[in-house]
Amino acid sequence: MRYTVRFTKQAAKDVKKLTPKLQVKLKEILRNRVAVDPYSGKPLLGDLKGHYSVRLSYKDRIVYSVNDHELIVLVVRAKTHYGE
Repeated sequence: MRYTVRFTKQAAKDVKKLTPKLQVKLKEILRNRVAVDPYSGKPLLGDLKGHYSVRLSYKDRIVYSVNDHELIVLVVRAKTHYGE
């Protein structure tokens, strides 16, 4: 069972700002890890409770939420450390 990956407007802007190398890495992580097992990311706390995070680079993270009913992973941010 695979999840469909969707992006918020902010996440789409974040992806455009990434280097081409990081864009390829992002695509691989989303396809091969997050779409297959969305709960493999680190559960977040505080304001981002209910979201998960996966490391993209030393400073960049992919922050996303999971909708089990519709099998959708919604990428909220794709750059910086939790939206700094």
